Amino acid sequence: MTTPLRILSVTFNPALDLVGFSSHIRLGELNRIESLGLYPSGKGVNVAKVLADLAIPVTVTGFLGEDNQSDFVQLFEQNNIRDLFYRVKGKTRINVKITETDSNVTELNFQGFKIQSQDWEQFIAQSDSWYKHFDLVAICGSLPDGIEISQFSSWLSHLKSQGLKIILDTSHSALSEGIKAKPWLIKPNQKELEDLTNHALTNLDDIIYSAKILHQKGIENVIVSMGDKGAVWVNDQGILRAEPPHFEHIVSTVGAGDSMIAGLLYGFIHQWDKIKTLRFASAVSALAVTQTNVGISDELVLNNLLPKIKLTTL
Repeated sequence: MTTPLRILSVTFNPALDLVGFSSHIRLGELNRIESLGLYPSGKGVNVAKVLADLAIPVTVTGFLGEDNQSDFVQLFEQNNIRDLFYRVKGKTRINVKITETDSNVTELNFQGFKIQSQDWEQFIAQSDSWYKHFDLVAICGSLPDGIEISQFSSWLSHLKSQGLKIILDTSHSALSEGIKAKPWLIKPNQKELEDLTNHALTNLDDIIYSAKILHQKGIENVIVSMGDKGAVWVNDQGILRAEPPHFEHIVSTVGAGDSMIAGLLYGFIHQWDKIKTLRFASAVSALAVTQTNVGISDELVLNNLLPKIKLTTL
């Protein structure tokens, strides 16, 4: 029997997400928002929560402000998530995320703690033993103040040299520099891929072409998420597209990409083939937009979504 893959989910810049809904945001005016909740979050935290809901053992790490950590600690304890977060002085930031009727999301991401050089050095020292305990390391989200991009890229290369499979889901300079380490998998959305390639991607062919270029540069798996148009996965096995069903009402798109990462990890853990893995990951992502918080709220609904995911080999 094959030993299950061991998962570590890394969040350097977690947040308490204040999530709301508005039919339409009017800039410069009073907006009344329907509050959907305040949730301990961050991309890697979201990944871990979905995996925990799917009964997959998962460990979390990264940086967490010691002044307002209680909601995170409660989340980890309630979901049997192993907590290896490195505590730093200060507060974890609060982000405001408002979804509109047309599914547009307006995000107000506030500044949180700053990482001191000694915090980074001690964290790096801890990561030197990860290869003994983990197989797949998902590094998700933005970088807080205090972590230099060059340090981050060098650290990724060091992790890869240990034999770890790195899944990188970030944006901006963290992505453009991070891909130099040639992680095992990246999952940019269409806008992030445009920023990465520095030109507009106006159609599916453009997206596929750009993904293939990244794959040819040494990134084994390039998955591009395209919102309600689905996702495209480029690797040595070819090109596969997944399209989710249409939903009349989107509750919130917050965490849909993180849910897809969790679904992919679930497939990797079970050694599923590419088609089955992308179908499941797409269904988990589709489920996320129908609810207020990240997680598997109803496994029956998830199972009913699976046959509605359209898969096409390109």
